[in-house]
Amino acid sequence: MLSHWTAGDIIVLRGIWKGELWWACPVYVVQDSTELIAFYWPAGTLVKRWERRPAVQDLLTPHVQLINAEWIETDVLSLVQPGTAHSIDIMWEAGQRIQRCWYVHLQEPLRRTGIGFDTMDQILDIVISPDRSHWFWKDEDEFKEAERIGVYSPKEAQAIRSEGERVIAMLRSQATPFYDGWEAWDPPKEWDGPSFPVGWEDMALGKNG
Repeated sequence: MLSHWTAGDIIVLRGIWKGELWWACPVYVVQDSTELIAFYWPAGTLVKRWERRPAVQDLLTPHVQLINAEWIETDVLSLVQPGTAHSIDIMWEAGQRIQRCWYVHLQEPLRRTGIGFDTMDQILDIVISPDRSHWFWKDEDEFKEAERIGVYSPKEAQAIRSEGERVIAMLRSQATPFYDGWEAWDPPKEWDGPSFPVGWEDMALGKNG
């Protein structure tokens, strides 16, 4: 059984689609418990991503070549309740404690590995204002296109949207983690930028731990 991580550990969060590595980001572990998994990475963190923004059609015939890039504009605290198909990210302006938004990634549930966690974005996202008073769906057109061309079946697409609707219900009912005070959290001063752990690109290590 894979063990839980300790606060301050540097691990890798990866996007895996059809057996290929689509993106990777080293992160600091803030919390890893049965109730909540939390990661942090600041602006300036070196990440691996596509040279261009992937198109929906790329999901049908993935052939990925990743480049080095910097995460820019925001410092991010990502909150995930284990087993759920989303993350709730708090984004601050880079190097400041000015919150830009709450950002909900609809994604595959996290899969624990020997080097971190694997998941995959599911295109549709939700953006929530800092004061949690209003929200909107993001990338709806791309999500509808993904269903139209068969990336997701109608049943899968409905499950993804239903997960988003569940998050909105959580927001409206002031459920955890929206009203737990995480927006006031500060990272340790020495957390100035994680680097990739050894084995970050090893798909076998990710699969088998």
